[in-house]
Amino acid sequence: MGFGRFDQEGNTFLILQKGDGDFEATDERITPFQFLTPIDFRCIYAIGLNYRAHARETGLEIPKYPMVFMKAPTATQNPGDPIVLPRYLRSDKVDFEGELGLVIGRPCKNVEPEEALSYVLGYVCANDVSARDWQKEKGGGQFCRGKTFDTFCPVGPCLTTADEIPDPSNLTVRSFVNDQKMQESGTDDMIFDVPTLISFLSGSTTLLPGTLILTGTPSGVGEARDPQRYLVPGDEVTVEIDGVGILSNPVVEEVFKEEEEKA
Repeated sequence: MGFGRFDQEGNTFLILQKGDGDFEATDERITPFQFLTPIDFRCIYAIGLNYRAHARETGLEIPKYPMVFMKAPTATQNPGDPIVLPRYLRSDKVDFEGELGLVIGRPCKNVEPEEALSYVLGYVCANDVSARDWQKEKGGGQFCRGKTFDTFCPVGPCLTTADEIPDPSNLTVRSFVNDQKMQESGTDDMIFDVPTLISFLSGSTTLLPGTLILTGTPSGVGEARDPQRYLVPGDEVTVEIDGVGILSNPVVEEVFKEEEEKA
């Protein structure tokens, strides 16, 4: 496993991790054979109901404060690797949520919105995959169970550094299931913008370097459609954010030990 950087022509060059933990960009060209998540995330915060149009499609009121939940770092999935539909704790209501993600680059606590963007290392495409039945009907009133199954947080394909995204409120988020566009919205529809979210989450709380923040999903999720459109084996979900990247993941069913023994 190693680190690399892209140039504007799509070439990949090696980034060395030095003994002191720092990194050094090189001009050594490499050919990646598999893309992994850009970093190993320390912690994942996620925001619910953060686009006005999404709030309307769910029939819920605009929140007064950001709606925060968490996903386990073990939920992350690499670009191109599958989203696995749970079958041991079965869900037939697995939904997609294309989102802008941001990564904190230095310790961050009690930060004012005016300073918040200076703590951002970079931005990623993310998919807040959600088992709606476990999120709402069987999760004990908490989002965690339905949001944090393995592979339920695809991230990538790369980290676009903050200097390349001067205004995260001026991006377009799209998601597709197979070839059908399901979501498209400007990040200017966010109820709480990126600086506000960082300030709120850092309030009396330290955000460590490597913290991933998912900023919410636009309207168009499968649960809100008529008819509803949940993920099934054979689907492919793509999240696209202008200037950030394109993240695609196929969808498969979980096979657990008992099923393997029967096969």
